[in-house]
Amino acid sequence: MKTDDRAVRVREVRRQLAHDGPARTRPFDHDFEYITLPERDCDLLRDLLIAEHAETVVEVGLAYGSSALAVGEALVSRGHADPRHILIDPFQEDMWANTGWDLLCSAGLDRIATLLPARSSDAFPRLIAEGLIADAAFVDGSHLFHDVFLDFYYLRKVVKPGGLVIIDDADKSSVRTAAHYFEVNLGWTALPDPFTTGTWRAVGNDPNGESMPRCRAFRLPDVLSEPRSGDFLPF
Repeated sequence: MKTDDRAVRVREVRRQLAHDGPARTRPFDHDFEYITLPERDCDLLRDLLIAEHAETVVEVGLAYGSSALAVGEALVSRGHADPRHILIDPFQEDMWANTGWDLLCSAGLDRIATLLPARSSDAFPRLIAEGLIADAAFVDGSHLFHDVFLDFYYLRKVVKPGGLVIIDDADKSSVRTAAHYFEVNLGWTALPDPFTTGTWRAVGNDPNGESMPRCRAFRLPDVLSEPRSGDFLPF
């Protein structure tokens, strides 16, 4: 299948998912709308990865598959010889009834995608031992602070120097605080523009507080280095 044909097929599946919702959802009211990354944000994610010429992307969290389809569209749109999409989700089968993975397969993306049904804290060490180097990562897994922090720690070793780490739910305190450590102490630089036309939400669910885009992208330093213990800056 030609690159253009693959991208068209993915776009069709994305459009149908956004319009009709998934075939199966969890038994909670409006669960798909609450969980999934909105279509506009998915478009922005796709466009950012295309502009980045990303060929290998790691994604934490699959769920209903909206963001994964956007990542897949980006990967097949560039005509790369060997695009790779590594997805980490220990709950895809039990919690999500394989809905996200089935959608990827229906879009033909199982040819480039690998699903690791493991916790990211277990999957990342194996990927590092295998020598995986990614151009970018999209993180939408556990929102517990220690889990988010650990994802970022491992992604420093997986994503190439100068690559991108893109996060969902950046308005949540646990996610925002974990990311701030890496900004302050390890030289991650927030990109100012990629998601400003996407979804904005109140920080910390405070309706009277400031708002920010739900997604943010960070550029890793060009050189991976470890700070000295005395260089620690409060965050």
